[in-house]
Amino acid sequence: MRPCLLLVDGRPGTFTDHVLSRDDLDLVLLRFEEHLSSLPADHLLRTADIPTFTIAADADIWREAERYLTWVAGLPARPAHFCNPQEPLQEISQRFAGLVGLPHLDAEQVAWVRDKTAMKRRFREIGIPCAEFAEVADGDDVLGFASVHGWPLILKPVDGWSSIDTYKLDDEHDLARLLPLPSSRRWMVEEFLTGREYQLCALVAHGRVLDTYVSWTPCALLETVYGGINGSISLGVDDELGVDAKELVQRIVDGMRIDHGYLHMEFFRSDDGGVHMSEVGARLAGCELPTNHGLARNFDMMAATLDTYLGRVPSLEYSAPRCAGDLLLPYKPGRVVKVTPLETLLSMPGVVRGRMNVASGDDLPDQRASHASAGYVQIVGPSRQVVEDRMTEVLDAFELVTEDAS
Repeated sequence: MRPCLLLVDGRPGTFTDHVLSRDDLDLVLLRFEEHLSSLPADHLLRTADIPTFTIAADADIWREAERYLTWVAGLPARPAHFCNPQEPLQEISQRFAGLVGLPHLDAEQVAWVRDKTAMKRRFREIGIPCAEFAEVADGDDVLGFASVHGWPLILKPVDGWSSIDTYKLDDEHDLARLLPLPSSRRWMVEEFLTGREYQLCALVAHGRVLDTYVSWTPCALLETVYGGINGSISLGVDDELGVDAKELVQRIVDGMRIDHGYLHMEFFRSDDGGVHMSEVGARLAGCELPTNHGLARNFDMMAATLDTYLGRVPSLEYSAPRCAGDLLLPYKPGRVVKVTPLETLLSMPGVVRGRMNVASGDDLPDQRASHASAGYVQIVGPSRQVVEDRMTEVLDAFELVTEDAS
């Protein structure tokens, strides 16, 4: 029997492209009216023949669920599986999936993977070390936390993602520049952790961690918004952390009652080998991390991920291990005057894939996010150091020139 999947279509990406390319399943798309502007015209054209349900902006979610159930009853195939690959839509999409009888995260689980204070409280309850933290409403709250835990510290939204509106504060002067904290959002602070930051991904099926995938980051994620090298390297080889990642993730899966899907996490490893978990997301990792893992182990990570959302247990067969990374190309606001052609970058050693998101004449808005980029390339090599060196060579060759668009 062909499976039928309801897929949240909020922003095009490699996983969505993979699902669209499959001819062995039936697909229904779920969109949100307020996010339609994120879908480019070519994507809308490509998906024009796929049954699509769009949730109206500011509509009652119960009423929209009833409308969906009436609508979907008239389709040749009715979804029995659900997948939301994107962080910002977790709350509304998971709730909707529950209302229409599809597999989903319940409200408590959504809080654990979206509300960073609930997340870290849960880490502590299940014995996973994490940074000291506190929810704050104003500058006095931040100063009170600093008086106990010291500077520097991290200030960020409770429901943030991609390092947007996330700041490292070295002292009260850094804090003063951000006050008052916007009351439209909830805010938190946490102690600044030393050591090296890693990214950790996992595939889960029927409550069991099938495997884990560690990525080295040349710079901590927060440093990328300040101009640090914005990339990650999947360690098909050179994984000498001395951390039982599978056991660690299984504790999180058990503690958060995760049944299936892709998990993306970040953790810090101190010089003495200690591990502090930073965050966990119950969705695919950003940019090309998932396909890095596939390139590093010569297997189809997108197909394996999709299998978990279809209730299957994928066969994970690897060969020819190596390291593979994605490098986000530097971004700057303004009107694009000149940009290095993608073909030039693809001719460089180890560069196997890429995409350019900007062209001459484009007006680029100011962005402060870890995913902000002019495009990306994926680079392979026999070791982490070789891949990192090749990333540096690409950055040296890449040029993006902009001028004031006003």
